[in-house]
Amino acid sequence: MLKGVIYARYSSDNQREESITAQIHEIREYAKANDIAIVNIYTDEARSATTDNRPGFIDMIDDAKKGMFEVLLVHKLDRFARNRYDSAFYKRELKLAGVRLISVTEKLDGSPESIILESVIEGMAEYYSKNLAREAMKGLRENARNCKHNGGRPPLGLDVDPITKQYKPSSNQKEIDAVRLIFDMFDKGKGYGEIIFECNLRGYLTKTGKPFAKNGLHEILRNEKYIGTYTYNRSAVKT
Repeated sequence: MLKGVIYARYSSDNQREESITAQIHEIREYAKANDIAIVNIYTDEARSATTDNRPGFIDMIDDAKKGMFEVLLVHKLDRFARNRYDSAFYKRELKLAGVRLISVTEKLDGSPESIILESVIEGMAEYYSKNLAREAMKGLRENARNCKHNGGRPPLGLDVDPITKQYKPSSNQKEIDAVRLIFDMFDKGKGYGEIIFECNLRGYLTKTGKPFAKNGLHEILRNEKYIGTYTYNRSAVKT
């Protein structure tokens, strides 16, 4: 019986894709039918296909080099890699380690025809990934042009309107009071230490619910959103 491992990944950019649980179930069924003993499972949940962001994948490659298994099972090749360079590089690493890569849903038997099919599958996966990134960036730029929120935590004293996606004064009056105090004291020439002391004395908190400190204060004072300037991708729009 061959020793095999499972690598499963769930992409957060497409909630309709098979979950890790579903992938693992189908792979286990394949392993059982093909006399492969699963000795480990590696997963990367809700991460991108970029290898640097896949700790489970890197651990799997390291274990392959140590000779800990003979077969790597994936649900689809795009779970393994979404660009041809990474795919070719890590397939070679596995081959040198004596490990065979098997996609349980794609019939690739090593024949000349399957080599062509495999290259087409990998090319389509890379196209999908790059096109998705391009479309996402297009949407972010359009949001920026319209001064709409592009994700992340809004600045202190501001909230995001759930309908327009634009910034509006916070519903938390203490946040607004804190911002007014900070800019008023700074305008009067007060230093960071005095401003921080006064904010904390009055019980004001940062957006994350913590007492004020130098770094947080600096971020507020340099944030141009307070004067109606929205900057994104090195371009600025005045509201």
